[in-house]
Amino acid sequence: MPYRVLLYYYFCKIDDPAEFAAGHDAFCRELGLRGRILVADEGINGTVSGTTESCDAYIAKMRELFPNIEFKIDEVDAHQFKKLFVRVRDEVITLGVPIEHRPEELTAPHLSPSEWKQKMSEPDTVIVDTRNDYEWSLGRFEGAICPPIESFRELPNWLLEHKEEWAGKQILTYCTGGIRCEKLTTWMLEAGFENVYQLHGGIVMYGKDPVTAGENFEGVNVVFDDRVVTEVGQKASPLITTCMECGAPSANYVNCANTMCNARIILCADCEVSTGRCCSDSCREAPTKREKNRKVYESIR
Repeated sequence: MPYRVLLYYYFCKIDDPAEFAAGHDAFCRELGLRGRILVADEGINGTVSGTTESCDAYIAKMRELFPNIEFKIDEVDAHQFKKLFVRVRDEVITLGVPIEHRPEELTAPHLSPSEWKQKMSEPDTVIVDTRNDYEWSLGRFEGAICPPIESFRELPNWLLEHKEEWAGKQILTYCTGGIRCEKLTTWMLEAGFENVYQLHGGIVMYGKDPVTAGENFEGVNVVFDDRVVTEVGQKASPLITTCMECGAPSANYVNCANTMCNARIILCADCEVSTGRCCSDSCREAPTKREKNRKVYESIR
C-alpha cells in the first residue's frame, strides 16, 4: 500500500518547544504529512500519515534528532488525517498531577509482548488498563481491570483508591502505544506503588508481535486517526460491543449528532442513518443537531 500511519512519542528535554514546533511544522508540510503532533519541554508525541516515501524521510530525520525513538507503523491505502496540526503544549500527555522525575529518568520496567503474555498468567497479578472508558469498552486484555474514567487525569486518584488492595501484587499497565504508561508509572513509583510494569509499545506492538499476535486481547483497539479502530493481531477477535439501537455486534463509535449532547455512542452503519446518529428522540429533534445528520435523517423519514 502507498501510505503509512506512524505513531510515536519521545520523552526528552526540548529547550524551546515553540521554535521546535514551528520548524517541525514546516518540515512536515514539505513532506506532505498530515496528523497531530504535540511538542512540550518534556518531549514530543505524534501520529501522522503520508506516502511511504515521505514517512521514510520523516523517520530518518526524527532518528537524527532522537536516536532512540521508536515508531509503530501501519500500512494503509490513503491519508488517515484531514489536516496537519503541530501544537505546543505544557505536556505531551496530560496526567493531571505533578511528577518530580522525568519519564526518561524514572519509569517502570518495560515488558516485551512475550514477557507481558507470560506475566499475565502469573499469580497475584493485576492488569490495569490505563485508557479512558470509551477505549476499553471496545477492546481490552482478558482479565484486565478497567477504570471508570473519562479522562487520563482521573486515573491517579482512582489508582490511589486501590493502592492498599494491590499491595504485594504485580501491577501490569498498558495503553494504546505506550506513552500513557511511560508517564503514569513514573508517578506511580514516586507515589510508592511497587512491582509495577508496563507493556512496551502498548497494544499496537503487542498485536504486531509475531509471537503474541494479539492473543488474549478481546475486541478492537481504538486509534486516533480516521480509522477509529483497528484489529489487534492478524486474527480478528469477535467484537465485544453492540449497537445501542438494534443490538447487532458493532464497533462503530460515533458522537451524538446533537452538538449540545455529543455523547459517545455505538451505532451500526444502518442505525447510524436511521437514528440520525442521535442517542435519543430528544436529540433527534434538538435545534443543535448537526446539519448533515439532520438532512440524512429527514430524507428517510
